[in-house]
Amino acid sequence: VQLQASGGGLVQPGGSLRLSCAASRETLDIYNIGWFRQAPGKEREAVACVSSEGRSTYPLDSMKGRFTISRDNAKNTVYLQMNSLKPEGTAVYYCATGVSRLSYTGDSYPYWSQETLVTVSS
Repeated sequence: VQLQASGGGLVQPGGSLRLSCAASRETLDIYNIGWFRQAPGKEREAVACVSSEGRSTYPLDSMKGRFTISRDNAKNTVYLQMNSLKPEGTAVYYCATGVSRLSYTGDSYPYWSQETLVTVSS
């Protein structure tokens, strides 16, 4: 499975960004998808996951309130809408797939996109 992540950029604190995860050859609607991020000097962490049926989960309540993961099967794309971004949200973000059940453990996912950089700074 080949995934392409896009939508990163520079945003001011409190701003919003929408990341996209698309597949060029596969149909994503049968796959569970996770978004992950890795900040400089920190461990990779899960941000949000969505099942093939559209059920979304978030590892932290703080993310659930500000981040929204969704999928548009017609566009073969999974989105991560990020609102009220904070400087600690600066990281490289990835989407991943290949798990039979939703997981917050990155090592469970065999297929990864390339990174998209999000910088939250004034």
